Amino acid sequence: MPFRGRCPFRQYMPSKPAKYGIKIWAACDATSSYAWNLQVYTGKPDGGAPEKNQGMRVVLDMSQGLSGHNITCDNFFTSHKLGQELLKRKLTMVGTIRKNRSELPPQLLTSKNRPVKSFKFAYTADTSLVSYVPKKGKNVVLMSTLYGDGRICDQEHHKPEIIMDYNATNGGVDNMDKLVTGYSCKRRTLRWPLVIFFDMLDISAYNAFVIWMALNPEWKRVKLQKRRLFLEDLGKALVRPRIERRKHIPRTPASAAMVRRIQEENAGALSTQPTEPQSAEPEVVNTSNKKKRCEVCGPKMDRKTRYTCIKCKKYICNTHTVKLCPSCVV
Repeated sequence: MPFRGRCPFRQYMPSKPAKYGIKIWAACDATSSYAWNLQVYTGKPDGGAPEKNQGMRVVLDMSQGLSGHNITCDNFFTSHKLGQELLKRKLTMVGTIRKNRSELPPQLLTSKNRPVKSFKFAYTADTSLVSYVPKKGKNVVLMSTLYGDGRICDQEHHKPEIIMDYNATNGGVDNMDKLVTGYSCKRRTLRWPLVIFFDMLDISAYNAFVIWMALNPEWKRVKLQKRRLFLEDLGKALVRPRIERRKHIPRTPASAAMVRRIQEENAGALSTQPTEPQSAEPEVVNTSNKKKRCEVCGPKMDRKTRYTCIKCKKYICNTHTVKLCPSCVV
């Protein structure tokens, strides 16, 4: 999450488009990009020593509460020990793995003199490894506890099923980042709690849209920008109770008393109102050419007026006058 202000756990990652920011681990659904779990990385522990097996710790924390699912992760997280821990939780794993891992056999690491689109498999009782050569002189290694055999896709390219499954499910977090950036409530700020709060609002709004479309698949079927229309309705639904409440609860006791008095006078005027059309004459009188600030608006509005109330003689602007018909004007 891009941020260049002061923050005790701000990270520097030169490979990212925004090199400075706050790192947030995310676990998202592979199909809908629904954000299942988020965790802010707050830096090294209090002792100052680097954290060991950080990737495994993050995956185990983020997958709390899941069962019967497959976890797709990149080479920062994937390890044989992580796969075994996930199997204890009835979870499987598919992911690329770094070539410096000690559990990899050397036969899978070499790519010299291997033909393009060739592959090699290695197995244990519950783990499969595949080394695939996408182009000359380069190979990628993937680990999986989901497949127990060397399944090959029956399409023209004949890639292993592990690679096909990884390519189909590894874009959940990136897609969520892209969608959240498209419609955002973020504002420029140098306070890192606000930055995290804005990000929480954006992700929560996207999650709400995913749930809404799952419950109402026929909602605005012919529309293209469904998410934009959903966010408009969501914003209106969030502010409407506040608007209704503020309509009946003024900000200050003085203005509350003024509103009540005006409402009572309006109710009395309406009860004796004739059937003839109303005029727009206010219940005010022009005493002199001297202008003063409206006593109802207050000093912040700074509205000057020369009209005064016919009852209390206070200066009052046209916004706060009472409209009466000609027969009621004194």
